Amino acid sequence: MNAGDIRDLARQCGFELAGVARAETVPESPWYHQWVAAGFAGEMRYLADRRAEMRNHPRHLLPSVRSVVCVGKLYNSPWPYSTRFDHHERAWISRYAWGDDYHDVLRLGLERLDALLPAHESKICVDTAPLLERSYARQAGLGWIGKNTCLINQQSGSWFFLGELLVSLEIEPDTPPPDRCGTCTRCIDACPTAAIVPGPLGHTVDARLCISYFTIELRGPVPEAQRPAVGAHMFGCDICQDVCPWNRRAPVTTEPKFQPRHFAPPLERLALISSREFHDMFRGTPVTRPRYEGFLRNLAIAMGNCREERYRAALEKLAVFPDSHVAGHARWALKQLR
Repeated sequence: MNAGDIRDLARQCGFELAGVARAETVPESPWYHQWVAAGFAGEMRYLADRRAEMRNHPRHLLPSVRSVVCVGKLYNSPWPYSTRFDHHERAWISRYAWGDDYHDVLRLGLERLDALLPAHESKICVDTAPLLERSYARQAGLGWIGKNTCLINQQSGSWFFLGELLVSLEIEPDTPPPDRCGTCTRCIDACPTAAIVPGPLGHTVDARLCISYFTIELRGPVPEAQRPAVGAHMFGCDICQDVCPWNRRAPVTTEPKFQPRHFAPPLERLALISSREFHDMFRGTPVTRPRYEGFLRNLAIAMGNCREERYRAALEKLAVFPDSHVAGHARWALKQLR
């Protein structure tokens, strides 16, 4: 069996990209630990605790592993990019979270692929496993890692979810493609919070400055100096991908589970959303990750940046919300109103 066979089988399972990497330590492994030591992970302790060491080699996840099968599933849709969307009174939700939770979709596809391979031991990894998945995807020929740290495929851009199948099979590996970012700095120039910074291997993302980190992973208050730059981003940020030239002709997914459920909902609709309404509206999507309180915190920032007087009543109610972070952000937002 070779990598070409794997690509054929992966396409049958719904993956647009596929390749094979050797089960060995990747060149980026030492740099990852430098990234963590520099504090770039912020409060994402799952990137810096004992699981950081597990990322050194895939055998920590599957002792018998000999190959890493890497797959990519397209999630781009024909809806506008955030950079072409000027409705400041609507909440922007990152493209990857518009539909069903990708963890479930990719796992089902990888289970199908796993069942098509000869007898072997295996482990499925989708995002949450301690594995440097972009590095293995690069080794497997799926693309190069851009300055915005996204994996970029020359033909199809960067709108892909990644998944891995660790197998005990010896499969002929692919080779990494060349880096084709060149001198382009559009992602760096477009980032509202200057989160893309120099690193040992080119550029990296300082999570402590990233809008996606603020609105999804951070459990505490968003730094006040950065709140204006967050704009109406309620969950994640796509700007560094939206401006990437390799995404100009990115294909569109046909996967119905990734179609938007609630594209850029109006802030007014969300202004007084209850916990039950929040979970009913976003159940089965990644949007529930920051929890209800985190969602209200982000909503307060978005309404404050909108600066419309009609949000005053909603913000006044949030200003006395039991959660101190929600209340504090609402009080900040009230000061921003015209």
